Amino acid sequence: MPIATGTFALQMKIEPGLDLGDGVQTGSFRFDKQFDGALAATSVVQMISAGNPATGSAAYVAIERIAGRLDGRSGSFMTCHRGIVDGGDASLEVVIVPGSGSDGLEGIRGRMTIRIDAGTHHYELDYSL
Repeated sequence: MPIATGTFALQMKIEPGLDLGDGVQTGSFRFDKQFDGALAATSVVQMISAGNPATGSAAYVAIERIAGRLDGRSGSFMTCHRGIVDGGDASLEVVIVPGSGSDGLEGIRGRMTIRIDAGTHHYELDYSL
């Protein structure tokens, strides 16, 4: 499977959270991203989070639409994010939504990993077409 790598910049916008009752409210965020490298694209992410600040534990889910060029092919696809922090241990899963690819990216499948190094966001997209 090909692996596309590069970096991305993002801007965050805080949006109104959801009231779940008993004073519990979610966090809600929009991220606008600009990808560079093998994936030259922009994206919009809608994220919802919840957690317990006293324990440092939290979770988030998000849907992202990515549009641009991937290794010379133009199109778009969507990803689904699931992140968990459990007492300082973090895990993140980012999966391409099956059937979401369009145009030159129709049929794309795969996973993305994200890491932050010295404030720079890096991605690695392991995919097949």
